[in-house]
Amino acid sequence: MKLCFATNNAHKAEEVAALLGPPLQIQTLTQIGCHVDIPETGDTLEANSLLKAQYVFEHYGVDCFADDTGLEVAALDGAPGVVSARYAGEHKNSQDNIDLLLGNLRHHTNRSAQFKAVITLILNGVVHQFEGIVRGQIIEKQRGSMGFGYDSVFVPDGYNTTFAEMTLDQKSTVSHRARAVEKLVVFLQNM
Repeated sequence: MKLCFATNNAHKAEEVAALLGPPLQIQTLTQIGCHVDIPETGDTLEANSLLKAQYVFEHYGVDCFADDTGLEVAALDGAPGVVSARYAGEHKNSQDNIDLLLGNLRHHTNRSAQFKAVITLILNGVVHQFEGIVRGQIIEKQRGSMGFGYDSVFVPDGYNTTFAEMTLDQKSTVSHRARAVEKLVVFLQNM
C-alpha cells in the first residue's frame, strides 16, 4: 500500500518510514510533486494535521497522512504548543526556538513538559486521527546531535538521555510520534 506522508522534513520522513516498515510504501510531498509549504493556520495540533492531510487529498487525490507535533511546557502554560516550529519566528529555526525556550524557562523550577503528536489519515476519503504523547523534562543545556527540533533539550520520563542522544531505534521505542504511528499501524493492519 502506498501512502503519502505530508511532509518535506527528511528527518520526520525517515523516522516514520522506519516505524511503519513494509509493506507500506511512504511517499513525501516532493515525491508526489507537491512543492507547496502547506499553511498551518489551525489553532490546535489536530486542526493543523487535518489541514495538511486535506490539502494533499484534495489537490493530489492520494491517500495520505499528516502529523503535527508540539512541545507543551507546563511552566509556560502549554507553550510553545501549536507554534512549536515557529516559536522564535516564521523562519522556523530550531536553534532560535531552543534558545527562546531555555530563556523563557530560566527562572522556572518546574521543567516538566510533554511532546504531543497528532496524525491525521485520510484513506478513501475518510478521516481518522491518532494521538501520541510522551512526558518528560526540559534540561538546562543542549545534549546530543541526533534528532531535530527540541530533541536536544527533552529527556523523556524514565530516561537519562535526551532524544538527541538516542539512536533512531531507541527514540522509536518511546517517542510521541512513535506512539501515534503505532496506533496508525494497528488501524491499517486491522482494516
